[in-house]
Amino acid sequence: MTNLFLSVPVMATDDYVGFTFFVGCMAMMAASAFFFLSMNSFDRKWKTSILVSGLITFIAAVHYYYMRDYWASTGDSPTFFRYVDWILTVPLMCVEFYLILKAAGAGKKLMWTLIGASTVMLVTGYWGEGVDRDNAQIWGLVSGLAYFYIVYLVAAGEAKELATKAGGAVLKAHNTLVKFLIIGWAIYPIGYMVGTSGWYGAEGEIFGMELAMDVIYNVGDAINKIGFGLVVYALATASTQEA
Repeated sequence: MTNLFLSVPVMATDDYVGFTFFVGCMAMMAASAFFFLSMNSFDRKWKTSILVSGLITFIAAVHYYYMRDYWASTGDSPTFFRYVDWILTVPLMCVEFYLILKAAGAGKKLMWTLIGASTVMLVTGYWGEGVDRDNAQIWGLVSGLAYFYIVYLVAAGEAKELATKAGGAVLKAHNTLVKFLIIGWAIYPIGYMVGTSGWYGAEGEIFGMELAMDVIYNVGDAINKIGFGLVVYALATASTQEA
């Protein structure tokens, strides 16, 4: 185990799963550099949001580096590493909602509520996918309920009310992030169903299609994490130009 990451594993040229790990790592590392280097271009109130965007993609890039090597060395899905990544990055993505709404009156209670719900979603998801797979449906249900609670808060609850109150660029950015949450994050429960038995007939099959769980997760991660950061970047740019 000690030598697992000390050697450079050879990846087959037709390994499309490994390819998505590699591309995901490079894309998120590039996004991190972009966000970090652009921080000084914004007003002080937006620097924290841009910093968080960079941290999200940087943490993901580091984990993808290890997950790529793990996959190339073992051929197994790096479930543990993936959930370690998510338990760090997904709550930070929830924090972005709080940061852009802070000027509109968002309190820390909203932030901690979003963080708590995302933690429940991830812990129960990991338990069903990596520990108690025989009861994956039950753990998936609990994880799904936590996810829908987050959706409610940002799409119709307190966060939505604050965004509407703020209006302008803040409301536009909030609505875009909500779309990422509803559409982009939907790829995670799909990956969960593909990766655990008992869903729609057979493990690894959904709606009659053979899908690779890691490809679903990798594509979803790249779109969601980089996309979240770009939305915040666009908001910071628009707000700085208006000032």
